[in-house]
Amino acid sequence: MIRTDTDTRGVTTLTLDNPSRHNAFDDALIARLTDTLDQLGRSPATRLLVLASTGRSFSAGADLGWMQRMANYTQAENIADAANLACLMRTLDRLGKPTLAVVQGSAYGGGVGLVACCDVVVAADTAKFCLSEVRLGLIPAAISPYVINAIGARQARRYFLTAEVFTAQRAQQIGLVHEVAPSDGLEAARDALISALLAGSAQAQAEAKSLVFLCEGRQVDDLLTAETGRRIAAQRAMPDGREGVAAFLERRPPAWAAAQDDR
Repeated sequence: MIRTDTDTRGVTTLTLDNPSRHNAFDDALIARLTDTLDQLGRSPATRLLVLASTGRSFSAGADLGWMQRMANYTQAENIADAANLACLMRTLDRLGKPTLAVVQGSAYGGGVGLVACCDVVVAADTAKFCLSEVRLGLIPAAISPYVINAIGARQARRYFLTAEVFTAQRAQQIGLVHEVAPSDGLEAARDALISALLAGSAQAQAEAKSLVFLCEGRQVDDLLTAETGRRIAAQRAMPDGREGVAAFLERRPPAWAAAQDDR
């Protein structure tokens, strides 16, 4: 079960709301999440996305009932099912808007994947993380590109193989989490990050996010240098580029920030 709420600033909160099952996901939830994210990514009403959960767990990953059903799937059914999960992760990772994960509880398996796919992550100091797949005789395949991008291959080799539970503080040390806050201060930390994200140009943020995808893992060569130069030149000519520079020189808030204040 999921809920979506959009406030007057364009902040859409997508909440995993099945605490009795630790917000675990199955094939039906994966399909609904993917469709919802796709719609939010195209919606002009959504300025940024907050991914949150209710209950003690952020997400326990795969639902046990779903895992039992998968054991009887054919090879073709298994491949199609895995492709759907991979599509969910890619849709969240490549969403053309800022994404903020608010991790109030434990994130296991695919739940870690959801966290790794978000641009910014804040976690409660009591949150726990675990890439538990190998203890079930499985591997974290669909989430692996995003988790490895977040924590690096060296840390992935440890946590993929040991399936150790690690703390929010450790998650911050290895790059999975950006900020750790006391449980009773998690909302304040979330709100501060939302304010920081709203201060930027939505159009420039989409381009900046695309720039990260362009550069990650690439050798700095003539082609990359030329493309980054082309992109900044194009951005300077965009309305937000012109407005941002003009506002800075005139010592006033840019139009997008003023619009947020007026809501």
